[in-house]
Amino acid sequence: MFTKFFKSTPLLKIVIGIILGVLLLDQITKHLARVFLQPVYSKSIIGDFFRLTYIENPGIAFGLRISNKITFTILSIIAVIIIFYYLLSLRDHKILRLAFASILGGAFGNLIDRFLYGRVVDFLDFEFFDVNIPSFRLLFFDFSGYQMDRWPVFNVADIAVTVGMIMIILNSILDLRLKKSVSYNGLQQN
Repeated sequence: MFTKFFKSTPLLKIVIGIILGVLLLDQITKHLARVFLQPVYSKSIIGDFFRLTYIENPGIAFGLRISNKITFTILSIIAVIIIFYYLLSLRDHKILRLAFASILGGAFGNLIDRFLYGRVVDFLDFEFFDVNIPSFRLLFFDFSGYQMDRWPVFNVADIAVTVGMIMIILNSILDLRLKKSVSYNGLQQN
């Protein structure tokens, strides 16, 4: 079913569909979170593993804060322009275009929140696994370590950006392996 759709539909329509689909799903779910979970409310869905938790994130990913919001917004707009440029310039690479479309849809979703509300709504709260990196010294640098007992709360836009980045990384790894294989086989034939 999907292969027939992808073969018969021009890639540009699919890319626009991904961008608009991510943007629409992101904005609808954030609106529902504002209506049903605000001001600060957490509802258990699957025990402690999955909760819906309303958080307004004034910073960047994972609650990191930047003191100058104007600079951050300008940098976000520049990032969206760069992603859009890559999306248009990768005409012959379908996987990367789909990946950048996913990232662009997520970036637009969070950027809309920043413009309208000054912060991004996050609401998906999972307990995947604990992260505990003990403090250590490497050469001349002391690292204080890092501990995370619960995964940071996120939203649909964050999922889209993450999926797009994973697609880009996997594509890069596969391209690198393919190039090594081709160059190795080419050397064997000579």
